[in-house]
Order: sequence, then structure tokens, then C-alpha cells
Amino acid sequence: MPEAASAAARRAMIGDSEFDRDTAVTQRAPGVYDIDLSAGWTIINAVNGGYLLAVLGRALAHALPHPDPFTVSAHYLTASQPGPALIRTDVVRTGRTLSTGQASLIQYDDEGNEVERIRVLASYGDLAALPDDVRTTAKPPAIPPMEQCFGPQDSPAPIPGSSAITDRLMLKLDPATLGWALGQPSGNGEMRAWFGLADGRDADPLSLLLAVDALPPTAFELGLTGWVPTVELTAHVRARPAAGPLRVAITTRNLAGGFLEEDAEVWDSEDRLVAQSRQLARVRLG
Repeated sequence: MPEAASAAARRAMIGDSEFDRDTAVTQRAPGVYDIDLSAGWTIINAVNGGYLLAVLGRALAHALPHPDPFTVSAHYLTASQPGPALIRTDVVRTGRTLSTGQASLIQYDDEGNEVERIRVLASYGDLAALPDDVRTTAKPPAIPPMEQCFGPQDSPAPIPGSSAITDRLMLKLDPATLGWALGQPSGNGEMRAWFGLADGRDADPLSLLLAVDALPPTAFELGLTGWVPTVELTAHVRARPAAGPLRVAITTRNLAGGFLEEDAEVWDSEDRLVAQSRQLARVRLG
């Protein structure tokens, strides 16, 4: 069987992919869940923030009566590490169309003391029940065709900041936002890419929580390198994405005092804006 046909035959389905297995939680008690954070979603030795958002999102989807995240606000308190973690959830309010809950992800230090890694407040609903009326001035990002874009595997040398997570993503970056990889950052705080999961699994509301924080940081195109840890991230999921690759565009307009914002938009194959986010991140200057 040709390699392309073989890959197509192995295409993962929602519910049966590496992403689903690595975000799966096991209920220990009402509102309490166990998970083993996978090392496959690390970047510069820290667990990726979008993956962690999806992990907590899955726990809240189990704890709340509504299926889909509408808005998720996360404060990243300490860096998460691969390995066992505990998630505690609390139902704040339930209503007819929306329910709200909070969740904390806990790990343990060498002395066995609890260390809170992330705290989340989220509202859930049913995206399928929303009306079709859309009134927007937003436009999909102008990204060249996928065959004219480049991924980590196209680099002649390891790309700064790349790590295990890149093996789990289908990531094709717009050449106009790739100057940093060639030692010639543009100075513009922009990053654009085609995005998907490497095993071919289509996107769903939970994987959109990964998509908003899975591209290289815009700080690279500002001429900065190294880890850019998220302090706070708020994601809005606007619609269930259509099958096919996503397009993600991220911009930064202001870096001041060692912090920058990143505004992300995620568009599906039918030119619908399916997710948005804003985060505050810390950068290392000098």
C-alpha cells in the first residue's frame, strides 16, 4: 500500500486518537479526577499550556451538565511536569443554557506537598443548540496554500523552542512569519499556520483549546528566544469546527515590562471563526 494511502487508512477518529488518550481523566470521587500528564506534549521541558487547558476542559465536561466549553479562563500558577496529577472540580452554577464550574490541577513536590499548577473558571453550553445567525467583520487569515508553508520537519536544523509536541501536530507555518527560524526575525508580532493533529483526527471544541496555544510564540518574530510562559489565558469557543485543517493566526501588539499579550483566532475549513483567545505571557529580555 502506498505510504499516503496507508496514512489515510490510519487516520484517527475523535475519541480514538493520541490527543484523546492523553487528555483522558479517571474519576476518583465526585468532582475529583486523576490523569497522567504525557511527556509527548512538552515544549522546552514544560507541559504545553494548550494541552493542559484541554485536560482541564475534559474534566469539566464530565463534571458539568453541558458538553461544550464556551469560555475558559486559566491562570497558570506554576509549571506543570509530565507525570501524575490530580484535578479537583467544583460546580458553581447550572442553568438551562449555560453551566459554570471551576477546576484546579494539582501535582506534588518532593516532600509530598500539594502544588497547584493551574486554576480555571469556565462556562459550558451546547454549541449545537446555538442559532446560525452570524454578523461579523472578521476575516480569515491570508495564509499561502499548505504546500507553500513549512513545518518543523522542513528545518535544516532544530528550531529553537521545538520539542516533543511538534511530533503530535500537523503544523505548517506561513513563510512570512518564519524569519525567526532563519535568524532574521521580522520584528512583527505575528504567527500564522495551518494546524491539525498529526494522526489526522479532526478538530472538536476540546482540541480548539489546544489550538489557541500550540504555535511558536510571537516573541520569536520580535527577536526574542526561549520559553514564553503563559500567565493567564482566556479562550472562547464559538462553534463546532468543520472537518479539515484549521488556520490559526496570532498577533502581539504590545510588549512592555517583560510581558506581552497574544490574541489568537482559529478558523475552520468553511471559513468560520471557531475559537478566539487572549493570553498574557512573560518574556525573558536581554
